[in-house]
Amino acid sequence: MSDITIAIVEDQPLMMKALTAFLSAPTDFKIVAFGATAADMIRLARFHVPRLMILSPSVPDETYDAIRTIRNVLPAIKIVAYTSQHGVDHAVRALDAGAHGYVLKRSSADELMAAVRAVLKDETYITQGFAIRVIDALRNTDVRHRVAEAIKLSQREGQIVRLLLRGMTNKEIAAALRITEKTVKHYMTELMQKMQARNRVEVIIAAQRMSEYRLQSLDA
Repeated sequence: MSDITIAIVEDQPLMMKALTAFLSAPTDFKIVAFGATAADMIRLARFHVPRLMILSPSVPDETYDAIRTIRNVLPAIKIVAYTSQHGVDHAVRALDAGAHGYVLKRSSADELMAAVRAVLKDETYITQGFAIRVIDALRNTDVRHRVAEAIKLSQREGQIVRLLLRGMTNKEIAAALRITEKTVKHYMTELMQKMQARNRVEVIIAAQRMSEYRLQSLDA
């Protein structure tokens, strides 16, 4: 099996060193290029045509323009924005430009790897708990649908969400799924974290939005 070629664009030396060490560990990854600016992004993409680019948008406007250019010229390249820019507007602009993933630097190393593996499988990945807010802000319907699919629910969580949308109480859900009410409450807590919801009502509202955009986990 051929190596998955990766280019990293990061203007902070320590972060570049950490990313290089982290992404060099998997035996199927091969880092082929490094850069620090938006101009480097385009140059490296054209010269190396890596399968994946990890970009850190320290100058957001230039980065989003570079992402758009790369996607127009070399659409096969997968792009993950790995960033400290935690505003929803930044995520929207990156995704609208064509990024396949948007991962906050406060996320764990495991989540970054999950994002990399997801985009390599033609999926979209957004930092957990952040995607619902991004869906609301996105204007592009195709991108909005793609982001909705990035919210990963377990099979059990999907079952509970479907029953919530039918108006069932925790007790009714427990009976329908043959689990305890305490277990239902545990899953509700997990759902609130994933959807950034403060209570049951907000979980239902978020689930309705997800259902509107045909979230695969709910339609399965």
